[in-house]
Amino acid sequence: MLNFKEKINYLNEQLSITNENYADSFKLDIVFFINDFNEQNQLLFFLNQLSSREEITKWINKLTSRIVMKFDKESESINDFIYDYIING
Repeated sequence: MLNFKEKINYLNEQLSITNENYADSFKLDIVFFINDFNEQNQLLFFLNQLSSREEITKWINKLTSRIVMKFDKESESINDFIYDYIING
C-alpha cells in the first residue's frame, strides 16, 4: 500500500507521461488544475480513496476518457469539469 506522498508523486509522474493521443492531451489541463502536488493540497485528498498505482492509473484514464466523451467547452470550463470529477467521481 502506498502512503499519501507516494500516491501524489505517482499521480504527478503519470500525468507527465503522454502517448500522443487525444485523451492524454488533457493530462496537462489536470496538472494545471491541481497546480501543487504536495500533501497540503486538498484537491489531492481523493487519493485517500485509492490504494494502488493501478487504481491511480485507472482514475487518470477514466477522467481523461470522460473529458473526451462528455466535456462541452461551450457550456463549461475544463477546470469545472475536472473539479466535478475530483469531488463527485
